[in-house]
Amino acid sequence: MFDFAAYAGLFSAAFVAATIFPMQSEAILVGLILSDRYSLAGLFLAASVGNTLGAAVNWFIGRGVEQFRDRRWFPVTPEKLDRAQAWYRKYGKWSLLLSWLPIGGDAITVAAGILKEPLPIFLILVYIGKSIRYLVLTAATLSLI
Repeated sequence: MFDFAAYAGLFSAAFVAATIFPMQSEAILVGLILSDRYSLAGLFLAASVGNTLGAAVNWFIGRGVEQFRDRRWFPVTPEKLDRAQAWYRKYGKWSLLLSWLPIGGDAITVAAGILKEPLPIFLILVYIGKSIRYLVLTAATLSLI
């Protein structure tokens, strides 16, 4: 039961961390790795899939966000949203490989939704980018790099 809770907790933290809500999943992953009680593959998969699906929430938000961008309560300023769209237009779908970045990564995923990037391509590229981040973090935690 506790094993499932650890993986589910990591998945949930990674999911929320990828949305527009502030949260960190890296510390949880490192803590679970250092506990030496859980499968590295399972932790890696929970974090990567959770983070990718959280980014998909941003993509869906992007699909319907344009109508609300000038509202006072909107969480992203129009200027930041315009910059993210310009970045996405300039670098295209390949910018999704940088969706893991702590600054700007969420905006890229929202911009991908606004600009109607096909969901399958979005999911593949975001998963690759986020998986590489968790792979590097895992390797660093284990002192492999």
